[in-house]
Amino acid sequence: MAFDGAFLRHVKTEIESIALNSRIEKIYQPNSEEFIFSLRSRGGVHKLLISSRANSSRIHFTSHIPENPDIPPMLCMLFRKKLHSARLINVRQPELERVLFLDFEVINELGDKTVNTVVCEIMGKYSNVILINNKGIIVDALKRVDFDMSRKRQIMPGMKYNLPPKQLKLNILKNNSGEIIEKISSDYSTENLSKAFLDCMQGISPIVCGTLSKKVALNDESFSALNLRQIDKLKGELDDLCKTIRECHGRPFMVMRNKPLDFTFINIKQISDDCLIKEYSSFSELLDDFYTQKDTIDRMRVKSQNLNRTVASILSRLKRKVKAQNEEIACGKDKENYKTLGDLINANIYSIEKGAKEIVVENFFEESLPKIKIKLDPSKSAAINAQKYYKDYKKAKTAQQVLKKEIIKANDEIKYIESIQDAINRAETETELSEIKKELVNQGYIKDKKKTKVKDKKLLPIEYVLENDYRVLVGRNNIQNDKLTTKIANKNDLWFHVKDMPGSHTILISNGKNVSDELIKNVATIAAFYSRARESSNVAVDYTIIKNVKKPNGAKPGMVVYDNYKTIFVTPNNEFIDNLINNI
Repeated sequence: MAFDGAFLRHVKTEIESIALNSRIEKIYQPNSEEFIFSLRSRGGVHKLLISSRANSSRIHFTSHIPENPDIPPMLCMLFRKKLHSARLINVRQPELERVLFLDFEVINELGDKTVNTVVCEIMGKYSNVILINNKGIIVDALKRVDFDMSRKRQIMPGMKYNLPPKQLKLNILKNNSGEIIEKISSDYSTENLSKAFLDCMQGISPIVCGTLSKKVALNDESFSALNLRQIDKLKGELDDLCKTIRECHGRPFMVMRNKPLDFTFINIKQISDDCLIKEYSSFSELLDDFYTQKDTIDRMRVKSQNLNRTVASILSRLKRKVKAQNEEIACGKDKENYKTLGDLINANIYSIEKGAKEIVVENFFEESLPKIKIKLDPSKSAAINAQKYYKDYKKAKTAQQVLKKEIIKANDEIKYIESIQDAINRAETETELSEIKKELVNQGYIKDKKKTKVKDKKLLPIEYVLENDYRVLVGRNNIQNDKLTTKIANKNDLWFHVKDMPGSHTILISNGKNVSDELIKNVATIAAFYSRARESSNVAVDYTIIKNVKKPNGAKPGMVVYDNYKTIFVTPNNEFIDNLINNI
């Protein structure tokens, strides 16, 4: 993620502007890796979240308060004791390091004023929250680090606090663009610009380096490949970046593609067209939204893993079954010549000696094979041998017919399970996952030992309102797809579905009115977005009126057939969907 030193500098400025001189009202420790400081000032109460989680380390104000344990952990009690009614008097960041010092003025046990500092180290898996006293001695930390864990730097109570080892990079707060260009030209001239920036400058993340590189050279060339005009442009871009970071004039931007991807303090130019760049009013709002969505997605991914494994196992079993049946059909084709063998035995029945184990006869059925050897059962007559071949032929023919029907049935089942898989991957809430599990239980694929109960009222179809107040309904799972298509929609409403691929039934409530081509395109885009093809381009979407859509007897949930349809090609557009969501 892009929580680099430059981004932290902007967060630092935001914390100063909101919470400087505020007092600690309460300290919470919802889990082993996070603290929440409740800070009260004349402007109200603000919750400052400090997280040392490896994949989401950060510091910012939050409006999403996690549930706290009934009994505070011992470390939380220590922080409360050492920071009781403390006043935030300073927020410090050494250069562009990913370290923030929160200095709190407190009254000690003797009644004297002193300063205790909370150190927030935002460094991925090495992140930590450390409490030190006015002499720089460690009081305690969220993550203690002893000599066995690290020989370079220990974090233990009673030890002197030292900053993490510095990287030998240029500091954009002190070094100007000329010095940066000189460093790149001498040490990193053959590297791609984005990597050269990353290796040369302190506190700058890959996403910023990539954007800077694209502004100078579209193909991210090396410095040695730049011409004079490009070098001048590079100097100007570096000057702008230096000014933005020094004066904290950056703005909070999030990059999204169906889900949060990254964030930064500059508008991003090198991201592909299918990404949405969203600007926020504050850095805390961005981080709060980014990590809330990310944590929700991560939590959903964990909760859906078991269901996904079960469905993947079912799908794998069905595919193995179809493969075996196809192989059996291929073998069965060789047995179709049994009738020919029976005919040849009958044609030569009077010339076959009793007790013969085989015969060689003229094959008048195939010119390319004039002679053919036929095995016989010596204990049986020629007529009975012929009947045996006829019987084997009939058996093989029947087996072929049964296998073909079974393969069609299994392939339909594969399509159904793939639609379940698609619904799981697109599920956004635990209720949706519960509905999908309930469907699998009802279809007999899994057993529900806990007897999961899901109320239908909790889960409504996805709904959008388009031009002229036309409503669009999208099914979240197969059960809801059936309900939309067979019960909710009117026979003259329009039905949309991605072609030959798992996806949601999408209904345009048109009430038989003529709709514009633009509206049809927009609804088709929604249908493509809520399908397995959401990451693709030029997606085929079929559409027709509801009365042309039929559900065969005994068909699996969500499975329908349709005719008299048209096909339109669209590209799922994340920005279009986000705009629809924002306008609801």
